[in-house]
Amino acid sequence: MNKTVNNIANMIAGLIYKSFRSIDWPLMILLVLFAVVGLFVMHSAVGGAEGRFIAQSKNFLIALFVMWFVSLWSPPTIMKFVIPMYVVGCLLLLGVLLFGETSKGATRWLNIGIARIQPSEIMKIAVPMMLAWYFDKRRNDLNVFDYLIAAVMLLVPFGLIIKQPDLGTALLVFASGFFVIYFAGLSFKLILPIGLILAVGIGLIIYFEDTLCKPGFDWVVLHEYQKTRVCTLLDPMSDSLGKGFHTIQGMIAIGSGGLYGKGYMQGTQTHLDFIPEQSTDFIFAVYAEEFGLFGSVFLLVMYTLLIARCFMITLNAQTQFSTLLAGALTMILFFYVFVNMGMVMGILPIVGVPLPFMSYGGTALLTLGIAMGLMMSISKYVPPPQSN
Repeated sequence: MNKTVNNIANMIAGLIYKSFRSIDWPLMILLVLFAVVGLFVMHSAVGGAEGRFIAQSKNFLIALFVMWFVSLWSPPTIMKFVIPMYVVGCLLLLGVLLFGETSKGATRWLNIGIARIQPSEIMKIAVPMMLAWYFDKRRNDLNVFDYLIAAVMLLVPFGLIIKQPDLGTALLVFASGFFVIYFAGLSFKLILPIGLILAVGIGLIIYFEDTLCKPGFDWVVLHEYQKTRVCTLLDPMSDSLGKGFHTIQGMIAIGSGGLYGKGYMQGTQTHLDFIPEQSTDFIFAVYAEEFGLFGSVFLLVMYTLLIARCFMITLNAQTQFSTLLAGALTMILFFYVFVNMGMVMGILPIVGVPLPFMSYGGTALLTLGIAMGLMMSISKYVPPPQSN
């Protein structure tokens, strides 16, 4: 009996020890700080909707548990689940295309009986993991054909998500995969012409705005609502009470915060319900109105420290798979922040990208929890010594 109790006690002690060893404490401290700030702002953003605040608190706890669970697994063990995760994710996206549920004009959800899921969220993690796995396996024999295969692996889920349509998530998935391909050795000479084409295209859109944004003008490559987002970005006042309302109210809220902000729970744009989607996509406008320029700089410093810590983990990663995956996750975190703040401030189109650890949403927090768990796993992994 005593021996059994001792074995159980030793097992529990070993699990606790392993749990603490798996945590990257600088990263953990930053994430806890984000959780505190995020819930603090969420309480103001939801006003009297305490149910949503409680739900977000639960989302943070679930994300924290998932992060801890993922951090316990070593990168070589994680690699064994990459292919199934990617294949299942693609099949679920195909299921959305064939049997998905439509809401607000978009077919993004799939009812699997026990839950209603959004498979595109899975691909934010599955795509960079799959590409990192592929380039790790091919690291000693890379050629142009390998980059073409990687492009196909990226474009298949990207195309399925675009069909839903969900431009914001599609861009995030594409960016996460592209960063892996770039870090794997894609020549900058191949990227430069694409960048020049995009720059010329944006310039032409701005120059011919009056013609391109006329009602009924078909852009062919974009849905009508996507065209409208671009046009209202160029001139929000063209539809100030319609599609441009989001952008205008976001900019008013940020500007009215001034240097010091109006104070916690004192934001008029927020509590008079002028800011749309104030607990999700536009939560930065809520924050900036109440805490002003100085508060916004503090938030940017927090994100900079978080990205810097992830970047250090990338530099110290012990395997090719770990380096590529950590680098992609670091860049996608930067992409999240840049796109969300950019669209709230009116310098980028509104594409429905949440602000990491601030915006309401269980699925987004779960994805971030997995990503941070992977970063911790990579941070603490030391390859076993090779025998001669």
